[in-house]
Amino acid sequence: MTVHEPGLGRYYEDFVVGDVYQHPLGRTISEADNTWFTLLTMNTNQNHFNAHFAGRAPVGKIIVNSGLTVAIVLGISVIDVSQTALMNLGWDEIKLTHPVFLGDTLYAESIVVDKRESGSRPYAGIVTCRTRGLNQDGDEVMSWCRTVMVYRRDAPHDKNYFPQAKTGPLTT
Repeated sequence: MTVHEPGLGRYYEDFVVGDVYQHPLGRTISEADNTWFTLLTMNTNQNHFNAHFAGRAPVGKIIVNSGLTVAIVLGISVIDVSQTALMNLGWDEIKLTHPVFLGDTLYAESIVVDKRESGSRPYAGIVTCRTRGLNQDGDEVMSWCRTVMVYRRDAPHDKNYFPQAKTGPLTT
């Protein structure tokens, strides 16, 4: 029997400048998602939660809170870009290029634009990716460059964290 430790994502050695990752999951935004996020973040702009008010604006309907769309596109990219990250180091050039509406489905893709060894942490490297979010029609709704510090494959920090069952190994 072989036990496979839990794991996802890429390590520093796996990243190659110029590689593109089309992240595998999409996410449709519901009215509940938008309303809860808007309430949670105390955003009082009625274009995010008042259909009557938003209907009178030039766009003519509710616009999804841009903080939510950024968070969703970021989350979609984690599986490929930062699943093994120690920390985010920064975001640059954040652009919101197309409105997102209730019922839109977001997708994301990232290109590796830079990588380097960490000078202070020998068990990690630094990777920079340009990520863009797309809606279901292929419209680019946002983009940014994000720099993350990710573990090297031989780093011990993200290994052997799964607890041992007190009742013993899982058997057939």
